[in-house]
Amino acid sequence: TSGNVKVLVNPYETVGCTAGYSLPDVQPDIVLISSFLLDEGAVDSVKGNPEVITQSGIHSFEGIRFQGFSLDHDREGGRRFGKNTAWRWTQGGVNILHLDGVAGTLSTEDKILLGGPDILLAPVGGGMKAFNPQEASQAVKFLNPRMVIPTHYRTSAANKENCDLAPVDDFLTLVGDMEVAKVGRDRFTVKKSYLKSDRTLVRVLDYTS
Repeated sequence: TSGNVKVLVNPYETVGCTAGYSLPDVQPDIVLISSFLLDEGAVDSVKGNPEVITQSGIHSFEGIRFQGFSLDHDREGGRRFGKNTAWRWTQGGVNILHLDGVAGTLSTEDKILLGGPDILLAPVGGGMKAFNPQEASQAVKFLNPRMVIPTHYRTSAANKENCDLAPVDDFLTLVGDMEVAKVGRDRFTVKKSYLKSDRTLVRVLDYTS
């Protein structure tokens, strides 16, 4: 949320790795969808009547330019889970890149198009359709963001019999040269001035308390 615009990326159903989560109490103005898998495209759970964008490419809403980039959702060239749309936009003066569930290797062209965001939301827990901790740490260094918010990892809210993700600590052990901190809640405020550190910041939110 910034100004009068609330952006929601990838609404989900509470099953599997998200079984114990509460759905966010938010009525967004715009919803960005990366794929129509259950953990990313549960549009029916969203309140209100927002603008919904599902296709890659350039889209404008309330003066904000949203750009979707098509990436592989698996390690088999998209043959198993199809394509994943990564979303990039600038809001409140902060450039945001949400990779969602990318699993395919990023190319040099991807680095040119996606590199250097202020905030990178990156999957880190692995499984069949997202970066594992090693792939995530390589992608972070490849894209060189100012701040990383890890996503797609196993927590105590998961149905452990039906969740193939690794915990976030497996990723954090690989980025010890970065400034890592746990926020302790599921939301926080970011200002452009907060992103001036010489080191990449890693901020881990708590979605289970």
